Amino acid sequence: MEHADLDALIDQAGVSHPDDELALRRLKKRRLLLRDRIARLEAEIEPPEPA
Repeated sequence: MEHADLDALIDQAGVSHPDDELALRRLKKRRLLLRDRIARLEAEIEPPEPA
């Protein structure tokens, strides 16, 4: 849910404040960190199957 909220914020920031690159980069970095955290949690819940 937070990831979707960040997506919406990034889209809005790009339209309403296109010249505020620093804020946009910070939002994208937060989104990336959150996506990595989600991926780690999913990997813990469902570890990969052995080959």
